[in-house]
Amino acid sequence: MGKSGMTMTQKILAKHAGLESVTEGQLIKAKLDMVLGNDITSPVAINEFNKNGFTGVFDKSKISLVMDHFTPNKDIKAAIQCQQCRSFADKYDIVNFYDVGNVGIEHALLPEKGLVVPSDCVIGADSHTCTYGALGAFSTGVGSTDMAAGMATGEAWFKVPGAIKFNLTGKLNKWVSGKDVILHIIGMIGVDGALYQSMEFTGEGLKNLSMDDRLCMANMAIEAGAKNGIFEVDEVTLDYVKGRTDRTFETFKADPDAHYNRVIDIDLSTIKPTVAFPHLPENTKTIDEAEKLGIKIDQVVIGSCTNGRYSDLEAAAAVVKGKKVAKGVRAIVIPATQQIYLDALRNGLLEIFVEAGMVVSAPTCGPCLGGHMGILAPHERAVSTTNRNFVGRMGDTTSEVYLASPAIAAASALTGYISNVQEG
Repeated sequence: MGKSGMTMTQKILAKHAGLESVTEGQLIKAKLDMVLGNDITSPVAINEFNKNGFTGVFDKSKISLVMDHFTPNKDIKAAIQCQQCRSFADKYDIVNFYDVGNVGIEHALLPEKGLVVPSDCVIGADSHTCTYGALGAFSTGVGSTDMAAGMATGEAWFKVPGAIKFNLTGKLNKWVSGKDVILHIIGMIGVDGALYQSMEFTGEGLKNLSMDDRLCMANMAIEAGAKNGIFEVDEVTLDYVKGRTDRTFETFKADPDAHYNRVIDIDLSTIKPTVAFPHLPENTKTIDEAEKLGIKIDQVVIGSCTNGRYSDLEAAAAVVKGKKVAKGVRAIVIPATQQIYLDALRNGLLEIFVEAGMVVSAPTCGPCLGGHMGILAPHERAVSTTNRNFVGRMGDTTSEVYLASPAIAAASALTGYISNVQEG
């Protein structure tokens, strides 16, 4: 029997495992290009690292510790967690340690800094580590114990995933973004529709998706239960990576005879702005359906590792420019990194937000996980550009989170109800 073809993910894993080929379900040990942790997960990993008697890290330049969840520190416990990370970073001279002042939300920061390139193998003690698949890397979330072992040995065990192929055609319409595409997909296949599989994006429609669209879509692969999401490397990828890194890398395309458990065709031109209703990301409705329901909201959050990038803020600013947030709505804008904050400041976006009656925060994950900077009281409703809307995700267990794109979130802030963008 001849060797069967491999998917993009399988090729990257084979390379990092030093194997000619791998097949779905195979257990492999792979070398890592980056091990990531944040201020919530790193302390657990550091404790494991110490408990196991490790006395050094495998490579001080291939570990990233990003203080982004409860920073600027929201309370004493948060301060102690960051302090522990800080002293670990000092002790082992960790090159990529990011704290208040130079921090960004981890999954926006690493691509921006050129710390991940195509065909890398990345683990992070955060489920949204799958974001870097946008760059054509294999990246996935792991537990803190795996992070500890990864920091010490530079290796991790994986079960090789099978794959679903998404064949993209066409082009998105105005006010429709990668967020709408991925919500549409999750609505279609469900929150376990890609369970332990690789979601692989390809097709001639790919060239019409910006890097920010791709980062957002790969970010939410986990919300369909996927092991990872990955985009075929093209000109858009290479343009983005160019100038951010001097590392050499190879790129992998799936073999023509690669096995996919499903192939799903998506015509981007047919996608409408989409909202995920409580309490699951799969509970989606188009904006036309959602708007008819007249859902009154209390809060809007524009930010997160899903939608806090510059183009996201730009879309929101275009919607609210010269207008005012509805009475009774708290609108919070969180640029994902210091660089994005600076760009938004220099280009007048922050002024637009403040004049519209919105508040702008330092880069933080903040409200996305019910951390700080916008927690919901009982029965309150939020439209948020974040990635999860489980029960109690953003505050009280009776509160509700509606997931949407920055444009829809901004439009809803203006009316006080879930609303589409009003032209003119």
